[in-house]
Amino acid sequence: MEEVQAGYMRSSDFMSGLKAGMSIAIGYFPVAVTFGLLSKSTGLTLAETLSMSLIVYAGAAQYIALNLLSLGIGIAEIILATFILNSRHFLMSASIQARAAKDPSWKKLIYAFGITDETFSVASLRSGKITAGFMFGLGGIAYGSWALSTLLGYLFGASLPDVLKESMGIALYAMFIALLIPPLSKSRKVLSLALSGAGLNFLLSSFDLLSTGWSLIASALLASVGVEWLYGNRRRSKEA
Repeated sequence: MEEVQAGYMRSSDFMSGLKAGMSIAIGYFPVAVTFGLLSKSTGLTLAETLSMSLIVYAGAAQYIALNLLSLGIGIAEIILATFILNSRHFLMSASIQARAAKDPSWKKLIYAFGITDETFSVASLRSGKITAGFMFGLGGIAYGSWALSTLLGYLFGASLPDVLKESMGIALYAMFIALLIPPLSKSRKVLSLALSGAGLNFLLSSFDLLSTGWSLIASALLASVGVEWLYGNRRRSKEA
């Protein structure tokens, strides 16, 4: 009876993850289609383009890699740039781990691969423990959408109207806004964190104090520590 109940809960968590990831899958479509189109125009083969989306699976890093490849930059510099830009995933994975349910380590290793800015945002807003079933559903539908849309962009992107191609560039920003608005409207703390993080990142990147990857990491850390300290002091003052 307990095994049946556990299986039902895993299935329920997986379906919840699929539903939560639908908006991400839809948002990934135009961004990945554009990536497939640009990869073809850069000179990458279909196999190379699909391999990048299936193995690297990092939107911003893939776009940067395309730009560096077009400029003739060496592979070592591209790997280093990708590592720096994606080093924020250390923080995101650690945050997920802090709230993760007691699932086997091999399951966590698998779903950790699917953690992106968007899936992290959705998972971090989930109440209670974050289960492997939920992350498999959430990450699976996002990953599938990214890979399939890359393929479609490579094969058919050139036939799209020019106006549609240009509009795809703002799709990722629109998706971020859609993910942020619900929690922002419910919590002043989340609003403070978002505004302070964005402000710090703008300052650090505008004055070229840090590179893009390190700017994101530094602003996220400083905003998190600062907001938590501020709200923690307020809470302790009220309790006193």
